[in-house]
Amino acid sequence: MSSPHPPPLDLDALRFEPLADRPSKVRLADLGRPGDGPGTLDDLLERLPDVLAARWLRQLRDAIVAAHAGGRPVLAALGGHVIKTGCGPYLNDWIARGVLTGVAMNGSAAIHDLELAIAGHTSEDVGPRLADGTFGFARETSELFAAACDRAADDGIGLGAALGDAILGRGGPGLDASLLVAARRHRVPATVHVAIGTDIVHMFPRLDGAAMGRASFDDFHALCRLVAGLDRGVWLNIGSAVVMPEVFLKAVAIARNLGHPLDGLTTANLDFMQQYRGRLNVLDRPGGLGIALTGHHELMIPLLHAAVAARIPGRG
Repeated sequence: MSSPHPPPLDLDALRFEPLADRPSKVRLADLGRPGDGPGTLDDLLERLPDVLAARWLRQLRDAIVAAHAGGRPVLAALGGHVIKTGCGPYLNDWIARGVLTGVAMNGSAAIHDLELAIAGHTSEDVGPRLADGTFGFARETSELFAAACDRAADDGIGLGAALGDAILGRGGPGLDASLLVAARRHRVPATVHVAIGTDIVHMFPRLDGAAMGRASFDDFHALCRLVAGLDRGVWLNIGSAVVMPEVFLKAVAIARNLGHPLDGLTTANLDFMQQYRGRLNVLDRPGGLGIALTGHHELMIPLLHAAVAARIPGRG
């Protein structure tokens, strides 16, 4: 009866090669270089290891700087957590510097931006308030949003512009922190892309669903026009796992169908975890250079902002 075990391997026949001949992914020149005293952020970035996320951060910085220098678009798409973590002012500063040429956001981001502007605070403790039936029923938030939808649909100006005007008309302690206001003040396109049933304002009985749909649909067309001009530009998806990656994919499809090749496009997905739609719809499927940066918004966005600001000083 034969043995149930395979014959032993002839380990003496293993082939080894000189270490010098073996391809390696990391070399001495790629290692980080600690500073020896006070220095600038630009110094710090240049001293980071030339591997993985440190390399990608510099690549994204360089892509944004190059797009700005060449008069090409830099567009940012946002989820609500970006606003909730206090990162709106960094994007506002990019608008003022002329770096960010368009902003797109889901309904959550617009609502948090609106509340910070008119009240100076946002973000509920959902669990306890859901339990006692009070979650999502802030009157001023829903009233202002509904009025902006009506005006946007009537005047054909889009939801982002109408919300910016509504916030400015009402006033509040956080106008200078508002991304919608900054976009309106600097005449930068801001679009809002709602998914029906996902936002607290959709519970408001006087919200006109037809007006909201018309307003957001107009914004989708506006975004498609922006995306069609993204040759040698940059698209930043920040903190939106589903809605904005899907909106971007459809805008890219329209642009390519109409003959806009989007050559030289750089896309980036910044989030605390890389998920399916952000990876495929933003980084892989559109083509071009795709950069994934994983980390907390409240750390990554200020770092990227400062990296770009070091190369593009001054404000417009």
